[in-house]
Amino acid sequence: MSDQPAANRLAAPRFQALLAPCVRCGLCLPACPTYHLFGAEMDSPRGRIALMRAASENRITCDRVFRQHIALCLDCRACEPACPSGVQYGALVETTRSALAAQRAPGIIERAARRLTLRELLPHAARLRFIARGLRVYQQSGLQSFIRWLNCLPPHWRAMETLLPPLSARDSDYAHPAPALGEPRGTVAFFRGCVQDALLAPVNAATVRVLRRNGYAARVPARQTCCGAAQLHLGEVELARALARQNIDAFARAQVKDGGWVAIVNNAGGCGAALKEYARLLADDPAYAEKAKRFSAQVKDISEFLIEHLNIPPTGAVKTRATMVDSCHLRNAQRIVRPPRDLLQRIPGVELVELAHPERCCGSAGVYNIVQVETANALLDAKLAEIAESGAETIVVANTGCHLQMQAGVRRAGLKARVVHLVELLDESYTSKK
Repeated sequence: MSDQPAANRLAAPRFQALLAPCVRCGLCLPACPTYHLFGAEMDSPRGRIALMRAASENRITCDRVFRQHIALCLDCRACEPACPSGVQYGALVETTRSALAAQRAPGIIERAARRLTLRELLPHAARLRFIARGLRVYQQSGLQSFIRWLNCLPPHWRAMETLLPPLSARDSDYAHPAPALGEPRGTVAFFRGCVQDALLAPVNAATVRVLRRNGYAARVPARQTCCGAAQLHLGEVELARALARQNIDAFARAQVKDGGWVAIVNNAGGCGAALKEYARLLADDPAYAEKAKRFSAQVKDISEFLIEHLNIPPTGAVKTRATMVDSCHLRNAQRIVRPPRDLLQRIPGVELVELAHPERCCGSAGVYNIVQVETANALLDAKLAEIAESGAETIVVANTGCHLQMQAGVRRAGLKARVVHLVELLDESYTSKK
């Protein structure tokens, strides 16, 4: 298939405007995980921007090599805080992937897998919960142990199976309101996520409990759906826009019904980044551009919200040596670095130690650890080595993908460390009798 449609989209004035700020200084290179791993210019932000610019000017074709270098990008956006010119690298990568996806004709198996995952599963909470219940049976029956012992799954299936966490015995219950405990200070809307809701239900339950302890009633709009981050990672921009519109409508209806709220709170860095960027995603939609701006302005990461609204400080001792594994999209896209650490330091008994390179991606990156298994594992191994060197007993995360990736990595490496979300550690302190 001709690559001309992709080149035409990259030649558009808006894309050219995104390319323009790059002055080729190279300050982004040390921040890039794939450049650190491969040492190749074309696997750095500067190199990829050079490829994008050349393709947009028809000096190169969007061939297999071009696609490979773009596909190897984690879209972790560590280059953005390092860039003195303010290059919006995330927007460049998303646009390029969308252009490549629009011109490419994937095989029948890939088409089926994309449709099943991105359209038929992630946007539908009930279907994901149904699958999670089946996976609980798979774990409890001993079949999981047998399958892992056989080690017979194809690489991508094995990568997905490895990421499966120990599943909770019950689903989260959002049917009933969660009122504030103690002095009521307002209401928040809670974005529950898709994979987070199905596979990491205890994190959502802990989030609601911590919000309630600090005086906030939690409302969970019933018709919310996937944030669209996974779709954007794979170039499915129109699908991501459809999901954004659905979320905006769902929260708007709930806000009218509930009489308003303080914020829209989420507990996953990748989801939060996607939600905060709805204004950019829907900037050309006359019916939703203003709605998207209002929606995004209300979105707060749980750490961002609690650092300003920790009305009841945790007092129970949690004696542990902990380290923070940053969510790339929390750190680099939302620029939230200190709040999670400040909250950890408010928990009695927690000794916080920093990793040698806290800014480097763990290799999760949406679906990267499934589609780019070898590279993701190399990045994970580097992260695990730093954790082992730190002597941390507790690994604190703030994102769904990081949580699954680190649990799988700890198990594979045989580290004696537990992986918990920040809110789970806060919740543990609130309930501790020590």
